[in-house]
Amino acid sequence: MARKIVITSGKGGVGKTTICANLGVALARLNQRVVLVDVDIGLNNLDVVTGIENKIVYDIVDVIENKCRIKQALVQDLNYPNLYILPSAHSYNKSQVTAENVKKVIDNLNDVFDFVLIDCPAGIDEPFKRAVCGADEAIVVVTPHLSSLRDADKVLMMLTGFNLDSVSLVVNRVRGDMILDKEMLDSNKIAEILNERGVSNIAIQKYIPHFEDAAHKTDSASREQFFNDGAMREKINSMFQSVTWRE
Repeated sequence: MARKIVITSGKGGVGKTTICANLGVALARLNQRVVLVDVDIGLNNLDVVTGIENKIVYDIVDVIENKCRIKQALVQDLNYPNLYILPSAHSYNKSQVTAENVKKVIDNLNDVFDFVLIDCPAGIDEPFKRAVCGADEAIVVVTPHLSSLRDADKVLMMLTGFNLDSVSLVVNRVRGDMILDKEMLDSNKIAEILNERGVSNIAIQKYIPHFEDAAHKTDSASREQFFNDGAMREKINSMFQSVTWRE
């Protein structure tokens, strides 16, 4: 049975989709069977981040509308045979793409993969609920900025209404030099802000340092070169194992 993890955020532009893609690669490198499901319908770009935009024939909306089987819509990564992407669509029929139908698609992936990573739309509106309903766990991505934390606390409060096994917070794009210069929030300040806003039971799972080149590694060849750097690979595997691994 797969672990179904939704990667979400309150604010857009915090690196949610990039973390989803790189988490998938890191797990695939550890011989896990992984599928990335893009549920950010209409504003989707997981296909671009993973470099498979020219390989798409069908998408998740086609599956929901019974135009194809799930297997036909899955796109295999060029470098990792056990990593697949279920892409999203730029338009859809809102009456058919419901939370229940999205959950059915995700549940049908349950016995085929070890991890189902769901790339969720930013915010807390209906598309957010549609993505979260199929998950058992959640990773909330923030950056160490007040605007990001203000939005994230709303997401964290919303997640309490779902029957999730765990909720983790990941702080992305951390720069130690800016923390030392008091230009970026440190861990104590982040915890203090969340506590002030009524979120006191969510532990910060991991800090991800700002990698200047990471955002540019979108095609599969560049991502492979990025992950093949020994020091970089060790950091990334350590980060993502701490986020997803259970004893």
